[in-house]
Amino acid sequence: MLISGTDLTNIPILGLQTGSELAVIESEIVNPHNLSIVAFELTGQLLDNPLSLLRVEDIREFSQIGMIVDSSDEFVQPDDVIKLKPIYDLHFSLKDKQVLSEKRNKLGKVMDYIIDSDSFVIQQIVVRRPLLKSFNDSELLIHRSQVIEVTDEAIVIKEKAHSTVMPITKNGHSYINPFRQQSPQTDISHNSQD
Repeated sequence: MLISGTDLTNIPILGLQTGSELAVIESEIVNPHNLSIVAFELTGQLLDNPLSLLRVEDIREFSQIGMIVDSSDEFVQPDDVIKLKPIYDLHFSLKDKQVLSEKRNKLGKVMDYIIDSDSFVIQQIVVRRPLLKSFNDSELLIHRSQVIEVTDEAIVIKEKAHSTVMPITKNGHSYINPFRQQSPQTDISHNSQD
């Protein structure tokens, strides 16, 4: 299922053992190297530590009522998981990140993104166009396969593939459409045979 990134905030985290709300998602932690969400930063009164994270591997189910985990034991600190600490320290955010073409032309800023709820991989980026360019297209939808580079300042995407259109020249030949009848045909099936 595809979900908007803005819809991920304030989603309740429910415990399977107690069936109650354990925390709420405050923000997501994005890995800029592969454009995926690796964890969620949590907030809530029942948390043991004010800086608690939920890794996506620890989510049992993602449903309409929220994300379901086994218990609050799944919540970790950034220092608890070796692979998570360097990504958390980047404090990378896609929101309002500049989007550039290969030729470094400004295309706009990231206003949202679409993720796959099964793998938490960012599939598409929604880009808000600048005012002058927004007369034709107010938003761009960029697939992850078009992303070339992700830096602290910008996301670089592939240039549009410009197809060259060759003009058709008439060379004196007349072409006949075989499916268009040139003259009315007579129906020979109604001829009587005497």
